[in-house]
Amino acid sequence: MVNAANKFPTKTFSIPFIDLDAQRRHIGEQMDQAILRAVHEGKYIMGPQVHELEKQLSAFCGAKHSISCSNGTDALALILRAKGVCPGQAVFVPSFTFVATAEIIAWVGATAFFVDVEEDSFNMDPASLEQAIKDATEQGLIPSGVIAVDLFGQPADYAKIEKLADANDMWVMADAAQSFGASRDGKAVGKLGMATSTSFFPAKPLGCYGDGGAVFTDDDELADIIKSLRVHGKGSDKYDNVRIGMNGRLDTVQAAILIEKLKVFPQELIDRQKIAMRYNNALKDVIKVPELMGNVTSAWAQYTLILPSDMDRNVFATQCKEAGVPTAVYYPIPLSQQKAYKYYPTVKGGTLISEKLSQSVISLPMHPYLEEGMQDYIIDVVKKSIS
Repeated sequence: MVNAANKFPTKTFSIPFIDLDAQRRHIGEQMDQAILRAVHEGKYIMGPQVHELEKQLSAFCGAKHSISCSNGTDALALILRAKGVCPGQAVFVPSFTFVATAEIIAWVGATAFFVDVEEDSFNMDPASLEQAIKDATEQGLIPSGVIAVDLFGQPADYAKIEKLADANDMWVMADAAQSFGASRDGKAVGKLGMATSTSFFPAKPLGCYGDGGAVFTDDDELADIIKSLRVHGKGSDKYDNVRIGMNGRLDTVQAAILIEKLKVFPQELIDRQKIAMRYNNALKDVIKVPELMGNVTSAWAQYTLILPSDMDRNVFATQCKEAGVPTAVYYPIPLSQQKAYKYYPTVKGGTLISEKLSQSVISLPMHPYLEEGMQDYIIDVVKKSIS
């Protein structure tokens, strides 16, 4: 490994955690033309670029229906509302994830039921889910569905989760806000579960220049309902309102941006994988690095280490920062311990792994334009901070 400390003096450079400007420089001319074209055409809402993006997304992931929407949270909500989730029903979610996954369950009046995760994958633990289903039934709730979150870019174990769901007459959806572009057991994200939601928030592996999201499904009836809900519950037109809907449309300009980004996305996924493997090979002997589980690929939305229990994370982060290396913590408080969700049920025995991870994880810079010299510098700083 090259020691890059002299190449990048601490006080003369700054490493972005996610370098969106580098991508912008790479595709800037094409992007400028695409944005200006959308602006000059003047069809700012549900313009032709929106429909073209949906067509290209389906071609990319293989889903029969790709339905763009306003953001990743609304993508989740559209699926729950289309499934008619309501009070008295339990929807199972991992405790170790971003709050939006539980938030939308509360929106529809159902009960978010918190499940623990696996330490090695960061994703929902099927054994914890099995116990939670029993717990919910004993508490008088109707087990309705599972939102399996693909944390940090690696898809959850859908085969095991769907087996449990099928045995209890439940549906499974994928929260793929961090994993679009990945695959599990030969299936691309977008083909996992009854439906898949994703986010095009700028920092995501495939992100726009604002908010955006999408829903993927092979279910014709579900797709029709979601398309209706997306535009105020429209029927034959927007003034024929056949159900209570929402304003969940994607802006045309954002669709134009995503079309351009989708062109370079396959190569960016390859580059993310290469960077993750360089990190792993250099750091695996000194700290617990993220590993892929079985027949899985990851979108590597984040590259997340697990620090030893005797290491002070704040001290580690400060040492990295002083050397010019930014870090981030996803997520410092499990959902089951969040103030807004303290009255929602948790699996019997608690979410001990989620609590452990929330105190020990830390993420390093990860984006497809991270040059090898900078990777080496980050690795060197991490090793020195650990020692």
